[in-house]
Amino acid sequence: MSDHVIPTTHSALLIVDLQNDFLDPKGAYGRAGQTAASIAALPPRLKPFADLMRVKGGFVISTQFTLVPGKGGEPLISPHLKQLRPFLAKGDFLPGAWGHQLVDPLQPADITIEKIAYSAFYMTRLEWVLRKCAIEKLYVAGIVTNGGVASTVRDAHIRDFETVVLEDGCAAFTAETHDTAIAALKPVCRVAAIAEAMTELAAP
Repeated sequence: MSDHVIPTTHSALLIVDLQNDFLDPKGAYGRAGQTAASIAALPPRLKPFADLMRVKGGFVISTQFTLVPGKGGEPLISPHLKQLRPFLAKGDFLPGAWGHQLVDPLQPADITIEKIAYSAFYMTRLEWVLRKCAIEKLYVAGIVTNGGVASTVRDAHIRDFETVVLEDGCAAFTAETHDTAIAALKPVCRVAAIAEAMTELAAP
């Protein structure tokens, strides 16, 4: 890591997949009973950080897991995902639909990125947008720590973005899975608590 100090105006909170279809009881996962208290707790925990990022002139970027509609509107689902989540159906994670959107407490996002796999960089416009907006530093939060978060962080690392994982701003379906993923990310990037990162943002 260099001595170059990156101003908040060149920083972003990257929110991974905190969408209604994942978090809301009426969403795709909620209807299927696929919920976790640690995941549901994330939006109110992250809201003060998102608000401070906006006040300080930084960006709030939301990645949206997406099931691209194919012929007849049937979602194009990878075989491994269909096996893991057989409840996913037509209309779930549909671009533009309520379930696809960032949860209300964290709205609005400055930039929204549709994603089709774990990493928010895979076959998306994310890197192009970050370069265009001169964003050099990412504070990463969201779900799941061992999936979308870990894959996105590793891809950010190899692209030379300074990356900070907000440890209490991420969650998985079990605490053990979350802790294991965080431990595996510590050699890749910095890991910090939301409160610690907010202190940094608030500094003159």
